[in-house]
Amino acid sequence: MAAMTAVTDEGTGPAGSPASHEDQDADGAVPAPETGRVPEPGRDWNDGLIARRAVAKAVDPEPGTARDDDVRPPQVEAYVPSGGPLRPRLDALRELVGLSRARLDGDTLAEAGRVLDEAAARQRLSSRHTVVAIAGATGSGKSMLFNTLAGAQISETGLRRPTTAAPIACSWTDGAAGLLDRLAIPGRLRRRPQQGGADTDEALQGLVLVDLPDHDSAATEHREQVDRVLALVDAVIWVVDPEKYADAALHERYLRPLAGHAEITFVVLNQIDRLPGDAADQILDDLRRLLDEDGMALGEHGEPGATVMSLSALTGEGVGELREVLGRFVQERTAAARRLSADVDAAAARLRPVYVAEGRPGLGEQTREEFADRLAEAVGAAAAGQAAEREWRRNAGRACGTPWLRLWRWYESARRPGSLECPAQPEPPEEELTARQRVEQAVRMLADEAADGLPGPWAQAVREAAVHGADGLPEALDALVERAGAEHTSGGPAVVATGVAGASGVAHSGRVGGKPPRPKWWPAAVLAQAAMTLLQIFGGLWLVGQIVGMLEPGYLTPAMVMLTGVVGGPLVEWSCAAAARGPARRYGQEADRQLREAAAACGRARVLDPVAAELVRYREVRERYAAVTEISTTGG
Repeated sequence: MAAMTAVTDEGTGPAGSPASHEDQDADGAVPAPETGRVPEPGRDWNDGLIARRAVAKAVDPEPGTARDDDVRPPQVEAYVPSGGPLRPRLDALRELVGLSRARLDGDTLAEAGRVLDEAAARQRLSSRHTVVAIAGATGSGKSMLFNTLAGAQISETGLRRPTTAAPIACSWTDGAAGLLDRLAIPGRLRRRPQQGGADTDEALQGLVLVDLPDHDSAATEHREQVDRVLALVDAVIWVVDPEKYADAALHERYLRPLAGHAEITFVVLNQIDRLPGDAADQILDDLRRLLDEDGMALGEHGEPGATVMSLSALTGEGVGELREVLGRFVQERTAAARRLSADVDAAAARLRPVYVAEGRPGLGEQTREEFADRLAEAVGAAAAGQAAEREWRRNAGRACGTPWLRLWRWYESARRPGSLECPAQPEPPEEELTARQRVEQAVRMLADEAADGLPGPWAQAVREAAVHGADGLPEALDALVERAGAEHTSGGPAVVATGVAGASGVAHSGRVGGKPPRPKWWPAAVLAQAAMTLLQIFGGLWLVGQIVGMLEPGYLTPAMVMLTGVVGGPLVEWSCAAAARGPARRYGQEADRQLREAAAACGRARVLDPVAAELVRYREVRERYAAVTEISTTGG
């Protein structure tokens, strides 16, 4: 391995020769050579690195000489993810977050928002570069592997722990400044690799390698930097050693949570030169077992997954194979898209509990009909229909009944509560609240059935919509009954409210509306009843006249006339009652239907429609969530 030191980020001398560590000042800047120029007043650039860059701008560099990205903006290729499915997934996730903001709290959507932000930031940067981080525990040899791949002593190695205190980057090609700025790696920690063979350099064109601090460092700020950079890089090489490859901190904190990122993960067993015989193969098999337990797919037999291999950064054994695999990986230029797709998978997995229902929630026809039946029961639709039927039959009895029986019924009705002579007493408070309680129970049961199986936030939204719609529903139903009664005054069914607590708190009772309509045959029946009554009166007077001697005796004829009236009156009444059963029943059914439909319409407008709107909103976000998860490029 060459002992030559690489220079700062893409910076070389005028002749293209790299500067050594001895030439650098404390900030990593290299003093500029004598140029013979006198700095202008107020523009003292004699700080080495900046002066040299100024000279480089004035003179075209020699072929092969690198130019610094900090002075000259790189030619950045627009990010166009290969394969195509990533962009629609990001669009679907963005729509999903937008539709969910009113129903989910910010903490729930925070990770999805972070993924969208990072995806937007990465897509604005170069797609020609692949940023790969080398991570590992203290003493695993990751910095030595970093230097070996770069072909230069870039990252400091030694016995002192921790050795790497800040991320160090090595870029094989120009144009990576934006990516390194995103990682917050300062210019003094940006390097270029030692130029090697043409094939090696060509294979790694576009690679940006980042050496991270130890993930198990005792310094908190080191671990924070590791976590920060790992969230931004395109791929990661985990370097493990024979002693700590099964470390719980590595598997539980990193490998297991990042199991969905298997396609952009390399797990390298280092220091195999210290292992005797086939110990390296045994440890490698055990490492694969642990990764499988972590849920990380392994890229074996042509299947997509993590790359697991062994090497020795000290002796160089296996490094060539890693360089070859890494070169193919970089040249595919799909790592960034795979990383973002895996991030989308992880965000979708975290959001699954708030979007995926256990059953098939919704408002079926049976649920709607049951809600309408409960409201109809609350407003007393069935009782109103029965009362309307009785009212129709009573009117028929009044019109077609015998005068004597009608007189008796009037006397009996005068003694019953509810008549003008004997007013009805107000219902007790317990019965006044019955209708309101029924309405509340109907709304509660509807909300429970509609929200059954929904994720928590959406179930809560459905219940809130139902409760909000139930506010004022008893009063609305009460007004509905009053209005229905007024509408039927002109000849419709006489709607009767038998238990709806009104806004005033007093339950309605009795008939609301006008008299039931009379069929066409009623006048004939009235005339027949009048004729029977006249026959009774005429036959009775005839008999009285014969009894007192005013008329000639002949009891048979007047008795037959009177008997005809006496028998004919009840017969006419009975016939009319029989003829009135069908119309009365239909009249009551019509009153029941109209009040039932009116109550159902009121409940639909106030409760069903808002609940249905929430369910439609949930189906929308569920479809968006399906669009996020159904096209996965990482197998997540």
